[in-house]
Amino acid sequence: MKKVLLFGYNGANNTGAEARLLTIIQDVRAVLGPDTHITIPTLNEDNLRRYVQEGPNLSIAPVPSIFVLTLRRLVEEHDLIVLVEGSCYMDTWTSALLWAFLWATHCAHALGKPCLAYAVDAGELSPFNQRQVRREASKTNLIITRTRAAAERLRRWGVSAPMEVTADTAFTFHPRPEDVDWPARTWPEAAGNAVGFSVVDFNLWPVVIRPWGREEHCYRWPYYFSRSRERCQASRELAASYAALADEIVERHDKHVALIGMEQVDEPLAREIQRRMVHADRARVFSSRQYNASQMTSLLRGLDLLVTSRYHACVLSMAAAVPQVAVGHDLRLKSIYADLGLEEYFISADDPDRDAALRERIARLLAAPDLVREKLERGYHWQLASAQRNPELLQAFIWTHDRSVINGERDLSHRRHWLFGQPGRPTTAH
Repeated sequence: MKKVLLFGYNGANNTGAEARLLTIIQDVRAVLGPDTHITIPTLNEDNLRRYVQEGPNLSIAPVPSIFVLTLRRLVEEHDLIVLVEGSCYMDTWTSALLWAFLWATHCAHALGKPCLAYAVDAGELSPFNQRQVRREASKTNLIITRTRAAAERLRRWGVSAPMEVTADTAFTFHPRPEDVDWPARTWPEAAGNAVGFSVVDFNLWPVVIRPWGREEHCYRWPYYFSRSRERCQASRELAASYAALADEIVERHDKHVALIGMEQVDEPLAREIQRRMVHADRARVFSSRQYNASQMTSLLRGLDLLVTSRYHACVLSMAAAVPQVAVGHDLRLKSIYADLGLEEYFISADDPDRDAALRERIARLLAAPDLVREKLERGYHWQLASAQRNPELLQAFIWTHDRSVINGERDLSHRRHWLFGQPGRPTTAH
């Protein structure tokens, strides 16, 4: 396999996607060698070039918004198709992204190309999308999920592809040495005395396909954020509630507040929160539009406490056992908090008592951070060990494919092999 296609949510100024992509490139190079040619498709070529440099063995491939023909051509030109988006089998953000991953799988199967989903997740799906996932994801040669709950959901929907369970590749991501003390240099007055809010405007999602709409609501034509008068009002109320909570943290605990946009689309909410704060001078916005994954990871690991609505803020902060509370609107944070034994620190975004519960958890952890640190440390080491199995499974997958080619077999999904275990039963990550 000399040409590998890494297809995911690349170039969106998303810290988690950036960390995943960089670690997956390392995995592919370690398994297939430095001469393997890697191609990375993207809707946002300029953004992707911020952290991935083209060279003799790495190409960036611009993809149009209507991706069908371009994506099929890219699949045809490569020897191995790897789905690298963590939120692979879910429609929380948009059905269009899900359909793109399923289309890549469909094309790979039709063209006889091996296709691997690499440490991905499965979340909530509409009944229609469940049927699409059952039909198309079953054509994948191997699905590696990053949680056991994701594998169980796929099986429940009827996906019959071979599966393994590991952990997210971002657990193996670490900041560059020159960025470890970057937060202290950038914001010295807050060093060792900051609470972080990794925020998401839940009222923007899902992105929907429309022929036209208001320019300020356009993600990239023909994809528009879900906006209405009620949703816009809900966004303002969310900003106001976070601003009040941030002011309370400044007044009662004498902490600085880092407002963190793990994806560029989170930045407007972060800035609106700061604008509404009484103590706005004690807050600072950190956006993935401006800072790379190495810098953002250093920021996350230096916090006294993290309030997160982003899965990868949780993941990237865990190496430092940063006490944290989650406010989630999908199953990703809920699943990992269950794995960590931190269920009581997960709060649903639509909980009517959300703000009161959040205040209580924050006060509790600021008073006694050791309540969760042991679980976070233990969970991190377990997740890291699981994530380190990803390149091992990739290597075994390549070996299996090579043997099948030698033996004249084309469809790996119907083979039994020691790597995959019994069909229908995902193997353990332990």
